[in-house]
Amino acid sequence: MPMKSFIPLSEKSLFKACLLLPMLALVLALAGCATPDYSEVMAVPTGDTNELAGAHLQVGDTITITFDGLPNNPPPQEKTINDDGTITLADIGSVKVAGKTTGEVETAIHDLYVPRIYKHLTVTVKAGDRVYYVRGEVKAPGRQVYVGQITVTKAITSAGDFGDYANRNNVLLIRSNGKRFILNCNKILDGKAPDPGVYPGDQIEVRRKML
Repeated sequence: MPMKSFIPLSEKSLFKACLLLPMLALVLALAGCATPDYSEVMAVPTGDTNELAGAHLQVGDTITITFDGLPNNPPPQEKTINDDGTITLADIGSVKVAGKTTGEVETAIHDLYVPRIYKHLTVTVKAGDRVYYVRGEVKAPGRQVYVGQITVTKAITSAGDFGDYANRNNVLLIRSNGKRFILNCNKILDGKAPDPGVYPGDQIEVRRKML
């Protein structure tokens, strides 16, 4: 009968440990490779967040466009961005500007004029103040600074909320292009109607309820 090999318990444990150690090291190495790197996800922007948020033009913004380098420079042109995000300029027509920075708009306008119409042209675009207006039966009526996306009911809240005599069923929203909408804020607050966005240049009038 062949002799069976015999390893004492302590040596057997040591033998198994020696076999397992390389496998454990491999598992740990693979786990280390699979560990996600959160450094980019958790990175905090170093720039001014307000500046970054307001860098791109939006519907309702007013911009002033200056042309230079022509034999007879035209006067500066003030344009309000339309609902479709465009402005209209002589000879080139509609120009998409919403969602772009002023620098990007300068480049876009320049490239539409040069060299098709002019050989040399310098375009400067400046954005006006970004504000909207809340008036009528609110606690703090007046001009409000537009700092980012906001809805009608939140804009009213920014003006101190509804006054005691506010007619919440009859709120007037006037777009910067003159379009007018009657809103029922009770339905909006109950989730039964959409809460429209407010853009620079818009006006909100909370009317007084009939007593």
